[in-house]
Amino acid sequence: MTLAARCARRLPPRLVAAAAARLYPRFEPELRRLPDFCPRGGTAVDVGGWYGPWSRALARRAERVVAVEPVPHLARALAATAPRNVEVVQAAAADRSGVATLWLPPGGRGDRGLASLVRRPVHATTLAVPCLALDDLDLTGVTLLKIDVDGGEAAVLRGARQLLCRERPALFIELEHRVQPPGPVLAALAEYGYRGWVLPAGDWVPLAEFDLAAHQARTAHVADDGLLRRSLAPRRARYVNSVLFLPGTERPGAADVRDDGRHELHA
Repeated sequence: MTLAARCARRLPPRLVAAAAARLYPRFEPELRRLPDFCPRGGTAVDVGGWYGPWSRALARRAERVVAVEPVPHLARALAATAPRNVEVVQAAAADRSGVATLWLPPGGRGDRGLASLVRRPVHATTLAVPCLALDDLDLTGVTLLKIDVDGGEAAVLRGARQLLCRERPALFIELEHRVQPPGPVLAALAEYGYRGWVLPAGDWVPLAEFDLAAHQARTAHVADDGLLRRSLAPRRARYVNSVLFLPGTERPGAADVRDDGRHELHA
């Protein structure tokens, strides 16, 4: 268990949520670039809400934020600390509605954000939780769908098929080769007509021109550090594990996008 996870168990949820909101943009700079892909108004969906760093940031741009979080104590903490325009749904997003087995690391709490419907070696305990397909929420005016589900991304997309076809929102998805091969997700989004973008440094670059697998293999040691260490310790390399997908020919922050060759980040 990381230092941040141990501290989270002993601190008031409001303090943990405030710390997460403050520290997260330091290693997930896409949070500081929301205007590039998240227009004002409408509904934003935060799948895998955790303590709410994305929900809190999205609440400043979207009229309504729907946060989906399966871990009971995290969902309660998020509901108690989030802005008023954030609605928390205590469930796991999947390709069906019902009950599912949620896998958790040792200790059975999920404070590290590693809870998943897909079992990995890091998991040790289970918890029965409600699950739902995002299509069953009947959401409208959706501008952004953020997905951080530690391996269950393809199932979330299958459960959001109608939403994707109807709303055509921007998608921000955590993809890690060491967690789950991203091939099925990339193939599904290509069928929907989405194009991927990453932010390895100051500019958005097309995913097709960035070797995500090689980059993650070189910088995996960064991902092994906990929240506090990754946020506070300056590093020359960044671990890119999230991809922005936009429909059709849309581009993020058009003035800042480079699209003129190979842009692989060298650690």
